[in-house]
Amino acid sequence: MTTTGDRFPIDLGAYQAIRLDPTKPTLTDDERKALQANIQLCRDAIVFFTATGAARGVGGHTGGPYDTVPEVMILDALFRGAPNQFVPIFFDEAGHRVGTQYLMAVLHGDLPAEQLMHYRVAGSKLPGHPELGLTPGVKFSSGRLGHMWPYINGVAMANPGKTVFCLGSDGSQQEGNDAEAARLAVAQHLNVKLIIDDNDVTIAGHPSKYLPGFSVAKTLIGHGMKVLEGDGEDLDGLYSRIYEAVSTPGPIAVINKRPMCVGIRGLEGSNHGHDVISVEKAIAYLEDRGHSAAVDYLRNIQKPKQTYTFIGSGDKWDSNRNVFGDAVVGILGRMSEEERKAKVVVIDSDLEGSCGLKKIHDAHPEVFIPSGIMERGNLSAAAGFGMEKGKQGIFATFAAFLEMCISEITMARLNYSNLLCHFSHSGIDDMADNTCHFGLNNFFADNGLDDGYETRLYFPADAAQMKACVEAVFFDPGLRFIFSTRSKTPNILDAHGNSLYGGDYKFVPGKDEVVREGTAGYVVAFGDALYRAVDAVDRLKQEGIDVGLINKPTLNVVDEAVLNQIGKSPFVLVVEAFNRKTGLGSRFGSWLLERGLTPKFAYLGTHKEGCGGLWEQYPYQGIDPTGIMKKVKELVG
Repeated sequence: MTTTGDRFPIDLGAYQAIRLDPTKPTLTDDERKALQANIQLCRDAIVFFTATGAARGVGGHTGGPYDTVPEVMILDALFRGAPNQFVPIFFDEAGHRVGTQYLMAVLHGDLPAEQLMHYRVAGSKLPGHPELGLTPGVKFSSGRLGHMWPYINGVAMANPGKTVFCLGSDGSQQEGNDAEAARLAVAQHLNVKLIIDDNDVTIAGHPSKYLPGFSVAKTLIGHGMKVLEGDGEDLDGLYSRIYEAVSTPGPIAVINKRPMCVGIRGLEGSNHGHDVISVEKAIAYLEDRGHSAAVDYLRNIQKPKQTYTFIGSGDKWDSNRNVFGDAVVGILGRMSEEERKAKVVVIDSDLEGSCGLKKIHDAHPEVFIPSGIMERGNLSAAAGFGMEKGKQGIFATFAAFLEMCISEITMARLNYSNLLCHFSHSGIDDMADNTCHFGLNNFFADNGLDDGYETRLYFPADAAQMKACVEAVFFDPGLRFIFSTRSKTPNILDAHGNSLYGGDYKFVPGKDEVVREGTAGYVVAFGDALYRAVDAVDRLKQEGIDVGLINKPTLNVVDEAVLNQIGKSPFVLVVEAFNRKTGLGSRFGSWLLERGLTPKFAYLGTHKEGCGGLWEQYPYQGIDPTGIMKKVKELVG
């Protein structure tokens, strides 16, 4: 774990470990004063240490943990006051609010305060979502948004007679998991208390605008839950509602209305507060609060840089996730508005800015539907639109959420839908959110039978290939999945130093591409692994090992000619950022053996939980150029 010689510049020793009696309906003056002091102290600390993530470029989600401090302070005091009455864990179904877990771990003595100054840094064991067993003081793994409440129902069953709390949000309550959890909690009269931050803010906007019929309170009441709603910044009112929830058996939701980032100039009420506060706004806030040492520390943080120079690639780095949107806009622009509206629908799941869909929203709002955090339903809606020949549904979200949509993908296939899916944030690169947000199991999308409706998986290597891929497959029938990374990728160069996918390049679905010829054996890669593999192969050639390189942008189709070519070489090494258990490498060896091809074979992929940080994830998994070169040399012998 990372350590530092610098002292945490806000005195967390001032935290008052008060005890609240859950049988008393009101706060005393001293209790109220102590809670107010704790709230301000913790909010200041959260602004500071999450801003260190902004300064280092690793992000950090300030708004959620900042907003929910009042309820967390009350829960902490209740846990101290009646430890046998509660399961003393701050379960949170919005895992990105991990700042809460790390701060409480410090206040409980499990972490040094100075550790917070390395928030989300590689090797610091403070990733962007809580991971049980990784960080001292963290008592659960949250997974992705909206996954905790069903799990907590089971915790409540395992702890009869105790109260279990779940910190929730209006965003996480949009997930279908929570509807199912509500029904079970009510039916079994589970002693689960939801404490929901209802600030009308998610990543892409305001639920009241993109889901105007949705109400957290009315939805939960409809499931049979008792709901207590009020102002989350009214400390006495908040405590009174929590007291009533604790005093009343069964499932109850305490819904707290407040603006996002209340009290932070330039962020209050804005969806920009959902992610990490900017260094500039954090400094202004901390200066107003008199934390000059914290300000000085922020001003002196140096953003770490990737210093490795990749050969075999150019200097044109671009974001494929945004290029996807540009490419679709180009295609839609060649249609009339009437044709677009008749033939295409684009459905977002609150991630339009992250998946390239905002480009489509801005250019062609007539085909764009901003929707909620409802991946399964939104994918199915897009597929349903594409059920009719000539119509096209388009859906996008993060690749980590593909695992949530397997059944819906099957239904789309069984109904012969025409569905184009873009799953960004594939693999592991630039993923400070860490393991639960890795997009590793993308081959799960190809879960049909051999005679099923066609499914194709595509992972372009650079911006030019992404554009060419979208152009080539946009009007194809069937299910098409296009993957991209969170990180930017450089343009791939051919052996002569020219852009491999420039000029008149045309993408051919199902075709593998020879990037480098070789006699010693071949590396097979795709996506963001390709430019790293190019670097490794070119360096090996400089050392006299004549290794070839294949780009496999169509992941789930065998190119018989290329497979036969490389299968007769001395070795084949597959390199990918996907899960080593479920990725390309897990099936490539079978493809070779089925054809009587027996080169030495190996495959490198993601095989252990992440280390946090950004580019550091690749070398940590041993799939960077150094790891590739090492494995090739082992195969060469």
